[in-house]
Amino acid sequence: MELLQLQYFLEVARLEHVTEAARSLHVTQSSLSKTIQRLEEDLGVPLFDRIGRKLRLNEFGRSFLRRAERALFELEQGKQEISDLSSPEYGTLELAVTTASTLPHILREFRKKRPHIQFHVQMLKTREMITLLHRGEVDFCLSSPPIQGDDIECQIVFIDPILVAVPKGHRLADRSSVSLAELRDEWFVGVKKGYGTRDLVDSVCESVGFVPKYVYEGDEPARLSSLVEAELGIAFIPSTARFSREQITYLQVENQELVREIALLWHRSRYISRAAMEFREIVGEYFEALSTQTL
Repeated sequence: MELLQLQYFLEVARLEHVTEAARSLHVTQSSLSKTIQRLEEDLGVPLFDRIGRKLRLNEFGRSFLRRAERALFELEQGKQEISDLSSPEYGTLELAVTTASTLPHILREFRKKRPHIQFHVQMLKTREMITLLHRGEVDFCLSSPPIQGDDIECQIVFIDPILVAVPKGHRLADRSSVSLAELRDEWFVGVKKGYGTRDLVDSVCESVGFVPKYVYEGDEPARLSSLVEAELGIAFIPSTARFSREQITYLQVENQELVREIALLWHRSRYISRAAMEFREIVGEYFEALSTQTL
């Protein structure tokens, strides 16, 4: 059994389509099919049910997939550990976030300590982040909401109040707080469903008897303040994502505990480099200082 066979098998199992898997792996379809066929011959059983070019993992395939993922995961951890031991001042930190508002400040502090470490950051929906976490493909995630799992370590680092942002001239702009019921007839700008803050505020609003009406749903939370400023709608914005803008008023929410939990997450079995450990310390220090400021 060859390492290449396992790598090809994992990609085909993920996409369940020969053409798409071949394109992703940058190999020909015939080469990919022959490699999978050799693997099945080595194992003595078919791993897929074939329907044209579409493939579906069968019982044998699903069982073998768990072992193959674990084997390649351990090999990757060994590679990372050797890299860390041989060149501790260099490397790449793999990060995924569902909340990015605090990340620039954290990365700036980390850069001061580790100027040669590179970053690769992905902004993801919660479900996408869970997939990467279970695969052990990222060093850390900053997520709201927290994610639980047998193979996931979850550390709550901050309780973040969610505010209501309204433009200057809005009927509520001279207020310091507002009840959710008063927002029943408003139009909102927000991120798409699947992001933690959006799902949370939708749920809380529904609990008081209304579903928010959105005129804009996007993938960039940082853009919401500009849209509020342009008077396209009002928005639910976490306190850590608040911008000091003269044209926007931020209101507290009355009679509801509308807060999000920000968590630092990592795979329990993933190798944690010295640089990654320092990053974790900086995250803790940053949010501890932020908590003190908001008391």
